[in-house]
Amino acid sequence: MPVLLALGSALVYGVGDYFGGRASRHQASVIVAALGQMVSLVLVFAAVIVMGTPAPSASTWGWSAFAGVVGALGIAGLYHGFAHGEISVVAPTSAVVGAVVPVVVGLVTGERPSALALVGIVIAVTAVALVSGAIGTHQHNTPRRIVVLAVGVGACFGLLFVALDRADAASGVWPLVIARLASVPLLFAIAGASGARPARHRASLQLAVVAGVFDMGANVLYLAAVRGGMLAIVSVVASLYPASTVALAFTVDGERLTKWQAVGLGAAALALVLVSLSRQ
Repeated sequence: MPVLLALGSALVYGVGDYFGGRASRHQASVIVAALGQMVSLVLVFAAVIVMGTPAPSASTWGWSAFAGVVGALGIAGLYHGFAHGEISVVAPTSAVVGAVVPVVVGLVTGERPSALALVGIVIAVTAVALVSGAIGTHQHNTPRRIVVLAVGVGACFGLLFVALDRADAASGVWPLVIARLASVPLLFAIAGASGARPARHRASLQLAVVAGVFDMGANVLYLAAVRGGMLAIVSVVASLYPASTVALAFTVDGERLTKWQAVGLGAAALALVLVSLSRQ
């Protein structure tokens, strides 16, 4: 079940990221991120009220606020990368870094996945590298600064996965509320400091809202997954989100799929099978 939840999280993350990237073609990426997260804050806060979960401990508040900060920086950076580079490069590059960080943390803190799961993790990370063009002969027109940005985005997402794992398992969706309480003011502050203002483009604003809803849905699925499984396994499955992002880029935007990227997608499927068959 944790692996299935993590896979669902990856699929939803990928779709939300695609919509956010499309919105960022007409809006500043920080505006897209701020609007999406503000809407998702309202939704998740309503869920907390309905569920009646008591407020969590100070430790959960700290980890969740940290998750909100790194998550906000990551999502704004990702949308900016999508708007100024190829989605089929930016998404997988950020994902491979985002997968490695929590895997290392999980192993260092004492998690011991089975041998089969470890093989699946290695194949999954390799698959993401293949899809990104880090391995193989994939030629792309993405500027080097955007590739570097994607690496930083991946580090932010990896830390987000770790921080949510540290939140109290009995805190319901409070960690996501706290994360948004930290991220929304930060994003609006960045927007104000940079002079970013919403453009008069209704469709992109609507896409920003949709992206925020999908991002929150993915976070809910990930939170449920990591509470039932190992960080090292759940995070690497959730990091396969470029599969749906890249699939949409190929289908809607006409980006080309190289043979190495096709191999990478096949390797991702194999990794999922191995991780699913392993005992956590």
